[in-house]
Amino acid sequence: MIAEDRTKYVLKGGCTALVSLFILGKLYVANAGDSRAVLCKDWKPIPLSYDFTPETERERVRHLAALHPELLGKEFTHRDYCRRPRSRDIGKRILYREAHMTGWAYKTVTQEDLKIPVVFGEGKRSRVLATIGVTRGFGDHDLKSINSMLPIKPFLSSQPQVIVYDIENESLTDSDVLIMGTDGLWDVTFNEKAVEIVRKSLEHFPADIEPSQRYRHRGHVCLQIQYTSAAQDLVMHSRGKLTERSWVTSDNKEATIDDISVFVIPLLPYKESYQKWKVRYKYMQELYERVNDTAQKFGSLSLDFSSSPARKKPNGFSDD
Repeated sequence: MIAEDRTKYVLKGGCTALVSLFILGKLYVANAGDSRAVLCKDWKPIPLSYDFTPETERERVRHLAALHPELLGKEFTHRDYCRRPRSRDIGKRILYREAHMTGWAYKTVTQEDLKIPVVFGEGKRSRVLATIGVTRGFGDHDLKSINSMLPIKPFLSSQPQVIVYDIENESLTDSDVLIMGTDGLWDVTFNEKAVEIVRKSLEHFPADIEPSQRYRHRGHVCLQIQYTSAAQDLVMHSRGKLTERSWVTSDNKEATIDDISVFVIPLLPYKESYQKWKVRYKYMQELYERVNDTAQKFGSLSLDFSSSPARKKPNGFSDD
């Protein structure tokens, strides 16, 4: 279907994917990209996903580049260096490593070593083919490297990492939540800070508030306003405030310039919903078994209708 759509439409761009599903008392989190899911349990962060960036997948990308050097053109190399070699370094020794090496070794710099590493930069500034800062997601079929116009898609993967968390056997409260956010949130907000922001936000709502007062109804939609408020506080912290020259956070650090999407999802309602379903399912299963047993007993009875009296025929009718 994707191949067919590519012949009909111009499909530019791509995106990361972060999905959470509650199924049979378990929480499934699938991640492909640099969005992140963090569980806030007892005011402590529990990572339920890991970022896929050129920095974290450096080994995979370099192995792929070594196996398929034709993907690198004449400008890039699969080798990694302790620092970027320059023309003045030719003939000197430098620490490097091949794709199969975990440690470092010395080599004499040649003209070949002046090529750009396939993973260039460190941390959030690392890039594949000096272009893209994420290694998993959807799309980007036509993305090319900035200078050489080499296709980047072969280095990208859509395969997600899936982490399963058992909520059925956990003791949960209203404050146990799942935080899902794009990299715009996590660029400037660490996991511990995110949990702290959620805690302070939820503390504005009384702990003993009646369930009917925890929700705001809009038509048939029921909004859990305390969790919406917590998500807004996370966005505001990462976005910061606009000063004369830039956006800064409340502690005067550089704020994010990326887009931000955040969900704060309570776990307790899903656990309670599953427990209610489990009780109903057990009742229906027992009812079905009783009905089935009764039907089997009834079917085992031997009924003989050969001696039953013949029915009286209506006037004017006979067996002939």
